[in-house]
Amino acid sequence: MAIKIEMPKLSDTMEEGVIASWNVKEGDKVSAGDIIAEVETDKATMEVEAFDDGTVLKILVGEGDAVPLGGLMAVLGEEGEDISDILEGADSGDSGKSEEKAKAKESKSEKKEEEKEKSKGDGGSSKLTSPKSENKSSKEETAASRGEHGRILASPLARKMAEDKGIDLSQVSGSGPNGRIVKVDIEDYKETAPSVAASTQGFESLESREVKVSQMRKTIGRRLSESKFSSPHFYETIDIDMKAAMAARASMNEANDVKISFNDIVVKACSVALTRHQAVNSSWHGDVIKEHGDVHVAVAVAIDEGLMSPVIRHSDKKGLLQISSETRELAELARNRKLQPEQMEGSTFTISNLGMFGIEEFTAIINPPNACILAVGAIRDVPVVENGEVVPGKRMKVTLSSDHRIVDGAKAAEFLNTVKNLLENPLSMLL
Repeated sequence: MAIKIEMPKLSDTMEEGVIASWNVKEGDKVSAGDIIAEVETDKATMEVEAFDDGTVLKILVGEGDAVPLGGLMAVLGEEGEDISDILEGADSGDSGKSEEKAKAKESKSEKKEEEKEKSKGDGGSSKLTSPKSENKSSKEETAASRGEHGRILASPLARKMAEDKGIDLSQVSGSGPNGRIVKVDIEDYKETAPSVAASTQGFESLESREVKVSQMRKTIGRRLSESKFSSPHFYETIDIDMKAAMAARASMNEANDVKISFNDIVVKACSVALTRHQAVNSSWHGDVIKEHGDVHVAVAVAIDEGLMSPVIRHSDKKGLLQISSETRELAELARNRKLQPEQMEGSTFTISNLGMFGIEEFTAIINPPNACILAVGAIRDVPVVENGEVVPGKRMKVTLSSDHRIVDGAKAAEFLNTVKNLLENPLSMLL
């Protein structure tokens, strides 16, 4: 009996998956537990395994194609088994075939439009062109594409294509009836355009391209748009003296093999501060505000496709060495797209650090359902006044983005001052 392989739900927020790679091909025999494909979800690239023995009779979607939840991906069964009824019942979840049909339909429509325009000609009558007219210069052809009142003669499809590509129709030679500009003229013009762009000689342009939106980028766009437009953000910035934190870090790194970063120290300071300001360690749930008893800090990690936020659980109860080790491990998994969904869920607060890129100050969008996110800038060498004298200083700005439905300005300020005091007196974090 034939077995359908359908797109499984691999994360709690997943709506569709993209086939990253097939590990089998049609005709291969598989056993229960074999990994037959890798699927890119909104959070990570996950493995899909077979739950039955059989032969791969049909693969219905190609690598790079998106498949909705429950959509048919492949069919297993006995070699030679008739699966025509399954294939006939395959719906629009077969995104590869749907795309081909859509392209074919579009191509057919464009061809029909061209034929219609050619048959209409100027004023609806078809006219023959003489051999002499075929030898006109490109300048004469361009002039011939204008009507009695100077209007450029072009098919609606050609006009639309020219508008989309930013092409001036007055520069295009028409090959249709009476010099009418049609689709092929716009396509040919694109190929020859660089040779007539005399004003840009000596300048090279990068080729324009369209980048397919990944599942992760779709989710980032959706979630951050929802956060920005549904949560009333406000921002508060504080400047922190990092001299003591730098000295403490240097001492700890001399004594340990695991190297502690400034971000690890910020994570620890925020974790301690969250236990003292539970309103910041909260989330909005419509009729109630949930003040979390546990502290789970997410750390934003930049990867090629966007951002991932692995979670350090119970970070308030962990030491700096454990936070450092766990952060490095999670960041490596994130960069390799090997994070599991449970490693990215359940955060109560988020930290985003761009200091390593030289960014001195920025604001971040709240990572729902958190109430706040802290944006950490670079440590700066600045002159400061101490005891009436100007001396070299080490300063770092941090900006707290808060959901005003949960956190008021005074509460956000109190939290920032606690973080500041902990970083300026790092030994107090160990008490």
